[in-house]
Amino acid sequence: QVVESGGGLVQPGGSLRLSCKFSGMILSVFTGSTMDWYRQAPGRQRELVASSSSGRSTNYLDSVKGRFTISRDNVKRTIYLQMNNLKPEDTAVYFCKAGYDSSDYWGQGIQVTVSS
Repeated sequence: QVVESGGGLVQPGGSLRLSCKFSGMILSVFTGSTMDWYRQAPGRQRELVASSSSGRSTNYLDSVKGRFTISRDNVKRTIYLQMNNLKPEDTAVYFCKAGYDSSDYWGQGIQVTVSS
C-alpha cells in the first residue's frame, strides 16, 4: 500500500512537505528502488519532478531546482518532497513512485494548490 500525505493549499512563497509511505515494502526493495515524484496539472502531461536513485543520486526538473528536495527514510519506508518558495505554476496533483526491477508502485496522488 502506498499512501501520500502533506498536500493542500499554500500561498505563493510558502512551503509544503509531501510524504509517501510504502507500507509493507521490504527493506531491500525500498533501498534498491528508484524513487520519483511526478506531477500533473490540468490539461497537461504528467512530468517527472524529482528522482532519487538507489545509489542516492538525485535529479530535478529545471523549474524546481533549488526549491524542491527529495529524500528518503529507509526505516520508515517513506520518501519526502520538500517544496519551498512555491509558485502558482507548481499547482498540480503530485504522485510518488517506486521503481524496482520491472515493477512500479504508485501513490494515489495528492493535490497541491499554490494560490493567494
